[in-house]
Amino acid sequence: MVSFASGPVRVRVPATSANLGPGFDSLGLALGLHDHLEAEVLDEGLVVEVSGSGAQDVPRDESHLVVRSMRALFDLVGAQPPGLRLSCENVIPHARGLGSSSAAIVAGLVLARGLVAGGALLVDDDAVLDLAARIEGHPDNVAPAFLGGFVVSGQDEDGTFYAVGAPVDPRVGAVVLVPPTPVSTEAARGLLPATVPHADAAADAGRTALLVAALGGRPEHLLRATRDYLHQDYRRPAMPESLALVDALRASGVAAVVSGAGPTVLAFTDGPEGGLTADVLARCPEGWWASYLPVETAGAALV
Repeated sequence: MVSFASGPVRVRVPATSANLGPGFDSLGLALGLHDHLEAEVLDEGLVVEVSGSGAQDVPRDESHLVVRSMRALFDLVGAQPPGLRLSCENVIPHARGLGSSSAAIVAGLVLARGLVAGGALLVDDDAVLDLAARIEGHPDNVAPAFLGGFVVSGQDEDGTFYAVGAPVDPRVGAVVLVPPTPVSTEAARGLLPATVPHADAAADAGRTALLVAALGGRPEHLLRATRDYLHQDYRRPAMPESLALVDALRASGVAAVVSGAGPTVLAFTDGPEGGLTADVLARCPEGWWASYLPVETAGAALV
């Protein structure tokens, strides 16, 4: 018989940036920007409270992504609570390529597991990660949101998802430059071709391997390592200002990429007080917002 916790549980979940240039659908990095959520079991009904980013757009019913994710984990353990209250304080911007949907999915699963008595024994971390990837459709953002840090992830031919953490040099940080207008992941993916030249695929594989080494201890190679051949240029029509900024930053030696499906631009820099960080922040276009974000080594966790 499954029983539920009597009091509320709270979770803190980080933003993420996927792809990082060449690592299309395989590399992801957790960043120091967080959503905070709280949930508790009620005697009946569903109450959804949302503040912050996207609050005016998201539903307050069973279709809310966090609620759907919680229901998926409750189904996994074989019991649904009689009622739920969910409160979301959204800081991660929506539809900007910083993993807001993955944060919602992971947060919902972690909250639901926390509400189930003995939840960590009934649903281990591998099961949470698998369920998160199946809800999202791929693991590149949910893996770092759940695990923290820099993660290499993918899916085997038999459908099994995998996620392997990799080191990040402590000298590496990031500046995100976020435009005011969103771009949906579906629209960005719709611009990608069904096939790419073999030479581009080979070049991208080489840069992806170099990026793992560069982030792990050779940051002097980040500019070369973040050169993408598979997706960014194809997406230019959906986010011309973002790609123009990427081009300008890279021309001046900054390792800049489109974050996830965009339109946020991410630039690897030298720390919160570094000269490179200050230079990139100063180049934020009018109407955008920019912030230095450290690499977040901790993933989603109950607080």
